[in-house]
Amino acid sequence: MRFVYLLAAVTVAAAEDSALLSNQQAFEHYTRIIHLMQSTTAAVPGLARAGAPVIENTRQSLNTLRSAASPQDGHLHYDFLTNVRAYLALSEALPKPFPFPAEGRRQFTELREALERADSHFRALLDRKEFLLRDPDRDNLARYAEANARLGPPQANHARVVFLGDSITDGWRLNEYFPEKDYVNRGISGQITSQMLGRFPADVAAHKPAVVVVLAGTNDIARGIKLETIQTNLTMIADLADKHRIKPIFASILPVHDYNKDQNPAWEVTRRRPMESIRALNTWLETFCRQRNYLYLDYFTPMLDEKGLLKHDLALDGLHPNPTGYRVMALQVQAAIDKVLRPAPPAKSRRPKGEGK
Repeated sequence: MRFVYLLAAVTVAAAEDSALLSNQQAFEHYTRIIHLMQSTTAAVPGLARAGAPVIENTRQSLNTLRSAASPQDGHLHYDFLTNVRAYLALSEALPKPFPFPAEGRRQFTELREALERADSHFRALLDRKEFLLRDPDRDNLARYAEANARLGPPQANHARVVFLGDSITDGWRLNEYFPEKDYVNRGISGQITSQMLGRFPADVAAHKPAVVVVLAGTNDIARGIKLETIQTNLTMIADLADKHRIKPIFASILPVHDYNKDQNPAWEVTRRRPMESIRALNTWLETFCRQRNYLYLDYFTPMLDEKGLLKHDLALDGLHPNPTGYRVMALQVQAAIDKVLRPAPPAKSRRPKGEGK
C-alpha cells in the first residue's frame, strides 16, 4: 500500500514538473492570453464589438485571481478558461474575411496554443488537489513545519499571540498591522474547523502563546457542514487551549456581500455563505464564550452595513477583507488582546473582626 502511495506521489510530482506553472508564471501566461484576445479582434469584422464583454470578463477573472488569498483556487482558474473558450467560440461563429490576414491567423494559432497550455496547468492543478485529498497530511501540518522549527520561545517582555484561521487570517500581514508584536500567523486558506483542530498542537500549543485568536467557520458553512459539527470542533479547540493554559479569543464570522457579483459571478458569496447561517454560528459563539468566561471578539457588528451585509468598501470579492477591512479588524482584535492580557485587580484584603478602622 505504501508503494502504491509513493508511486502516486512520483506520478503527480512528474506531472507538476511538466505542466504546473508557478503563480507568477500563470499570471504572466494569462496576461499574454488577454493580449492575444485583444489583438485578434482586428482580424474578424464585428469581433471587437461582440467580443468586448467577454474580454472584459476575462480581465476581471484574472484580477480576481491576482487578489485572491489562494491564487491556486481551481474555481477561479476555471472561470478564466471558460471566458477564453467563449471568446474563441464567438470568433468561430462570425464570418471570416477572405483572404484571412496572415498576422491574424498567426495570433489565433498562438491563442489556441496558449489556451491548451493553460488547460494543462489547470489539469495539473486539479491532479495535485486530488492527490492532497488522499494525502495523510489532511490538516496541512507541512505548511508551517519549517516556520515552526525556526520560531523560538516567547520573549519575557512580549506576549505571544497566535492567530489561527483560514484564508482571512492567512492573507493578513500581521507584521504590517502590529509592528514589534510577537503575533504569529497560522492561517491556512480553505481550511475548516476540523483541520484547525488537528493542527492546534503543532501550530499553536507548541509555541506557548499567552493568547490564541480563533477565526474559523466560514468555510464549514460554505461546505454545508452541520452547525453542531462546527460547534463540536470549536469546543475541542477551546478545551485544548484550556489544557495548555492559553487564553482563547473566539472571533465572530465576518459578514459577506454580493455587491460586486456583476463584475464576477464568483463574487455572489451569500449563496454558499447565507447570512442566517453566519448569524446562527455567531450567536452560538457568543453564548459559548459567555458560558466559558472567554472573550468573544465581535468583528461582525462594526463591519455590517444598513442592509445587513458586509460593508461594500471592506472587501472587493464580498468575503476577504481589503486593507480597509483589515484595519477595522486590527482595532477590534488589539482591544480584545489588551483586555485579555490586562492583569487582574488585586483582591481586597479583609480585616479580622475587632480590628480598629
